[in-house]
Amino acid sequence: MSTPDDTSVRAYKTLALERKGRLLTVTLNRPDKLNAVNLELHEELADVFNFAALDAGSDVVVLTGAGRAFSAGGDLEHIAKNAANPELFDNEVRLAKRIVFAMLDLDKPLICRLNGHAIGLGATLALLCDVIFAAETAKIGDPHVALGLVAGDGGAAIWPQRIGFGRAKEYLLTGELLTAKKAEEIGLINHCVPAAELDRAVDTFCERLLAGSRNAIRWTKVLLNLELKRIATAVMDAGIAYEAVTVRTADHREGVQALTEKRKPQFNR
Repeated sequence: MSTPDDTSVRAYKTLALERKGRLLTVTLNRPDKLNAVNLELHEELADVFNFAALDAGSDVVVLTGAGRAFSAGGDLEHIAKNAANPELFDNEVRLAKRIVFAMLDLDKPLICRLNGHAIGLGATLALLCDVIFAAETAKIGDPHVALGLVAGDGGAAIWPQRIGFGRAKEYLLTGELLTAKKAEEIGLINHCVPAAELDRAVDTFCERLLAGSRNAIRWTKVLLNLELKRIATAVMDAGIAYEAVTVRTADHREGVQALTEKRKPQFNR
């Protein structure tokens, strides 16, 4: 792998990095799988935000997805493998904590270009960004419960901070997907724009940040993230533990089987 400097960007297998001027764009790059997260993407996400933090050639970072989705959440084949071998999940779920804290520790502005649906962990990745611009065709939601899982990989930490506990409970307990318009109305995301205007909206905002005082902007973000980091520290270990318990349940196996068969799950009562 290359080292962070003014001319090179790190090469990944499931992420694409591009720098234009002082703007670094990180693209989830499994478009044939709707950028669903497998083990390799998990591992690379746990690294890329640390790279971005140390990248001397950029001051603002954009996170987006290749193709028509931002991220469809967990890769179904990968989820099924973990359901059959829960000990694999025990190691992998720790990566979620590393991803969350790497994003919160990044002092550069992190802007989400939500080009398409953001589901599960994909929604968490989007919501941990500082400012979110979404195409009006996108949907966002965290349907862990639909798979018989606890939303322990970051959703329980970030959703209440964006929309309050009442709404966060409604959407995390049901797994309902929200349209970008609805998400904007309740404050889950910042801006919902026509898909054709998404690039212009993101570029204009990034240019505004790049023209500002770098240190003032960075340190203001650091200050704002202190409370988010305190909350993440308080809930992430418990969330990971609860999710690891539910990955071993019959309900989770039924949720995976139902998703595979494209039917509604029949959970234990």
